[in-house]
Amino acid sequence: MSTRRKFLLSTAAAATVPLLTATLSACGGDDNSVEVPISDAELRAQMIGKLSAELNDASTANVIEPFLMDVGFTWDLPVIPAAQVNTIVAYGFGNRPNTASGNTSSTGANQVALPDPGPINEELADVVHRIYQLKPVKVFAQWEIARFLVSKYQMNSANLQSIEPIVASDGTITYLSTDGVAAAIVALEGTAAALGAVAVVGHRDHAKRCINTSTARGMNAYAVKEVALPVNYDPLSGQPWTRRRDLYLAHDMYAQLAVKTGTMIAQAYPHG
Repeated sequence: MSTRRKFLLSTAAAATVPLLTATLSACGGDDNSVEVPISDAELRAQMIGKLSAELNDASTANVIEPFLMDVGFTWDLPVIPAAQVNTIVAYGFGNRPNTASGNTSSTGANQVALPDPGPINEELADVVHRIYQLKPVKVFAQWEIARFLVSKYQMNSANLQSIEPIVASDGTITYLSTDGVAAAIVALEGTAAALGAVAVVGHRDHAKRCINTSTARGMNAYAVKEVALPVNYDPLSGQPWTRRRDLYLAHDMYAQLAVKTGTMIAQAYPHG
């Protein structure tokens, strides 16, 4: 498993190092002190201290801090070897509008043709194929990825189940959310337990939420140890938040917090 926060720090070093330098200098450190990021324990203490001061409420700060730590600073993925995988589940990431589809999005409804899958979903299909070569098991893939698995790798209904958008009788297309895809897969298989150990394939920045969402739907979900997930972005994506990493991470953290907030409210007030 990768080191906690290494995922974010590896791409944000230019911003992180000056910030840590300033922080540590204020505490009596020097520039050489920033070679090793602060520990989780120190980060938690700093976050609780700052929140307590800002809110004038240490009790609430201690409740909120774990959520901020998880959403903003924890990007590790649980992993298993490919040999232990029983099912592959692949979640799409963006797509590209075409002349027929117009500027589509992942939610809402459009009376238009499907957009093009786009290059990031081709990369995701490549990852699925690499895992499949290591362990040939049933694949459930969101339609954008499934299109490439069929055209590029000649997969078919014997080993591939495409998760399609919902098309109404009037031609209206409703695109599934991450949770909608997970729910559809469980419904197709009958139970989440029947999927066994699930190898989740998703964009690296989306993968944590893909695994969390799969787990919430009852799947035994992991990333595959031997195969790296794609990290590129498509500036021509039809979904604006999937064109740039900074925008996507803000979007993903917002989505994670929304789920956590719903869980907190349900736990606090189970009867509404």
